[in-house]
Amino acid sequence: MDLIDELKALSSKISKKRENIQTEEATKNAFVMPFIRALGYDVFDPTEVTPELTADVGTKKGEKVDYAILKDGKPIILFECKWCGTDIEKEHKSQLYRYFSVTEARFAVLTNGINYHFYTDIEEPNKMDSKPFLELNMLDLKESAAEDLKRFSQSFFDLEENLTAATELKYTREIKQLLAAQFAKPSEEFVKFFASQVYSGKLVSSVKQQFTELVKKALQQFMSDRINERLKSALAAEEPAQTNNTQTAMVAEPTLFKEKKKKAEKLKEPVPAKEAAIEEKKKDGESRIVTTEAEIEGHNIIKALLKEIIDPERIVMRDTVNYCGILFDDNNRKPICRLHFNSSKKKRLGLFDENRVEEKILIENLDEISQYAEKLKETVKRYLQD
Repeated sequence: MDLIDELKALSSKISKKRENIQTEEATKNAFVMPFIRALGYDVFDPTEVTPELTADVGTKKGEKVDYAILKDGKPIILFECKWCGTDIEKEHKSQLYRYFSVTEARFAVLTNGINYHFYTDIEEPNKMDSKPFLELNMLDLKESAAEDLKRFSQSFFDLEENLTAATELKYTREIKQLLAAQFAKPSEEFVKFFASQVYSGKLVSSVKQQFTELVKKALQQFMSDRINERLKSALAAEEPAQTNNTQTAMVAEPTLFKEKKKKAEKLKEPVPAKEAAIEEKKKDGESRIVTTEAEIEGHNIIKALLKEIIDPERIVMRDTVNYCGILFDDNNRKPICRLHFNSSKKKRLGLFDENRVEEKILIENLDEISQYAEKLKETVKRYLQD
């Protein structure tokens, strides 16, 4: 089983069991040890994984690291564990900071069994950095993070390569965080950078305010365009393959196809008048359904927003007269959202709470759908847990 598959299996276990885990020791046994095992290390072999490794600091004796992964008898990765209900975003790394300075390990992990923060000493030798270079959330797994994690598995671990990768990950991660902050709320310097290149006038207060909104809107549209381009490319690549498969099947089995058609014609019976009327009414209703480009684009945006947690093929669009439904597994009992785009003036996005009660939110343009990505993910996660 590949690392990502093992992590997904562990993620599923964590989501089901975490409410029953009440202590740090239980967290280590149920969540952390399986995580270390997923990396390819034998948790029951003390030459590979040593629990309670001594890490005395100065005159302070009896200091022990929860787990140390060893290579050639020397620690390479330290694990400091907390109870799964602990918020490790707060100050909980002081112990790990001390242990790091008195061992030969170049990597240290602070975890509560759900969140894993990886540290090293990029900024100052033998002194653990204040910020992690890699974060992993087992309840919100991202394949990119899992790929980065693979470097620390037994099969791929290389100290020098990992230190180089850690440096790149640390600064790339921080730059991405800065970009995300600018996308959400552009700073004055960020706005000025763009405005000064497209506007020749003086950047007075009113102009800055105007460009703040323009920059924010441009960023959202840029991201939306890039997402749509990638989706169109993916769909275009799939269509020739599907066409070829269909043609091959028709060439390979023409006789069988004809026989099935003949059988179907023989079995065909007159439709009763009542059923015919219902069918005709149904056709009339369907003729009033017009799937617009905005609905198609909205569907594509939602697939792109959710692809981190679900296969986009499971996100199905089903149009109706009054709205365009976006469904989980094409099940109308599992709506992800609704696109109320029939009005030429106003567009509304219908979101659902845990009781499947719809809330209609007015949006000015399709780019604003991305603002509700977390809400959409929450809805899908509920269906995944059903």
